[in-house]
Amino acid sequence: MAKNTQPIAKRYKALGISPAAMGYAKKETNRNPGGQMRKKKSEYGLQLTEKQKVKTIYGVLEKPFRKYYEKAMKMEGITGENLLILCERRLDNVAFRAGFATTRREARQLVSHAHFTVNGKKVNIPSYLVKAGDVIAISEKSMSSVKFKGLLEANASLTAPAWLSVDSTKGVATVAAMPKREDIDYEVEEHLIVELYSK
Repeated sequence: MAKNTQPIAKRYKALGISPAAMGYAKKETNRNPGGQMRKKKSEYGLQLTEKQKVKTIYGVLEKPFRKYYEKAMKMEGITGENLLILCERRLDNVAFRAGFATTRREARQLVSHAHFTVNGKKVNIPSYLVKAGDVIAISEKSMSSVKFKGLLEANASLTAPAWLSVDSTKGVATVAAMPKREDIDYEVEEHLIVELYSK
């Protein structure tokens, strides 16, 4: 399976994302502040940066991200917002947002190892898109493990987004509604991504 092996701190710094905001509290770096980066980016450079930012945050490679864009175009509403909502509906992201994992990368691995169920059935596909009414739960066997007990305890104080109803004591999250644009927890100018793909 293809994956990006570039150092996390270096990648986030280049894209202007705070590693601490993504769950990597110890990944801040002061190395080469400012660097040799150009002060002003071209229009294409700005568009490409926004696309790479969203791909990096959700851990999605180019081919599946392009498919999300094509699907977003066919949906009702604004294409850019639809694209972000599709990414937000990924099972690995839902597990992260519910506090069942410390980072999206960790959530992706936990989903791949079949630690979660959706509506009572085991799902090991990180890109699985949840829908309103779906119940995501930590499997009974995994719930008793030291790993998950520690995760739930550490993330107990986290506030879940409005579209998720979470019971951390039981390791269960219910998709109360579809996520909206205002539920996205990072800054992004999605219209630049649409402009990039529209060329």
